[in-house]
Amino acid sequence: MTQEEIAKHLTLTRWKVGRMLKEARDQGIVKIEIVHPRARLRHLEAQVQSRYAVRQAIVVPAHGDGETQRRDVAKAAADCLSDLRPVPSMVGVSWGRTMDELAAVVAPGWARGVEVVQVNGAVTRGRNPSGGAVAAELARQGPGSVRLLAAPAIVGSAATRQVIEADDSVKQVLEAARGADVLLFSLGALSADSVLVESGYLSAKDVARLRAVGAVGDVLGRFIGADGREVSDELSARTVALSLDEIRQAPVTIAVASGVEKAAVAHAALTSGMCTILVADSDVVEGILRLDAGQ
Repeated sequence: MTQEEIAKHLTLTRWKVGRMLKEARDQGIVKIEIVHPRARLRHLEAQVQSRYAVRQAIVVPAHGDGETQRRDVAKAAADCLSDLRPVPSMVGVSWGRTMDELAAVVAPGWARGVEVVQVNGAVTRGRNPSGGAVAAELARQGPGSVRLLAAPAIVGSAATRQVIEADDSVKQVLEAARGADVLLFSLGALSADSVLVESGYLSAKDVARLRAVGAVGDVLGRFIGADGREVSDELSARTVALSLDEIRQAPVTIAVASGVEKAAVAHAALTSGMCTILVADSDVVEGILRLDAGQ
């Protein structure tokens, strides 16, 4: 719609509309950007939307360069978050490499007054020690407030997890997360370079055992099989995060995936009702479609 068309619709002068748009841009209320039509692969988006119970699929081209692909997917997911209407008042978020990239590029003023809640325990060791950094940065750019989950991703025993989740500070954050308008999370592959492996929470033997029982990847640190169900009750009992059923109950769930190794876990999330919006690169989506075709 042109400024002239807006002016006619609102019975204002074109000059007045131009001034209002400038003020809105200056305040971060309106964002105007040029998006190249080849920046998204509409034919793949249409295939995902027609085959699965999702309200939207956003697919960007794969480049063969893992870091570039991750940045492109993160930018697409950040734009998706900024474009949500109605603007969410509470967003639950996970962490990870793609989520780090997303938080770094989200538009300032994306949701004024938003409350951002961390939905799973953090990595407290390794290269990325602050899992709460993603939630904190998204809240800062909102601008809004943040609730951090002061707990590890995986603990040593089910009894320890129960004690941690009974603590008021942790309990209140998880209760808030259950009431979020939107859940935003990246999908994890079952691989040796997983953040959970690099951080020491899982060993190479753990990965092999999970693969042997049918795991295809993780959602919020919960390892799932091709049917979208958790494959290890023992590991699940030690994981501090929203449950898979709680993810499915959220009004809007945005799953983010970059790299062909995420195709299997993305397919499982799609077919088991864990995402209403998928943001991924073409490697992931083509892999999903191959799995759907039994290839």
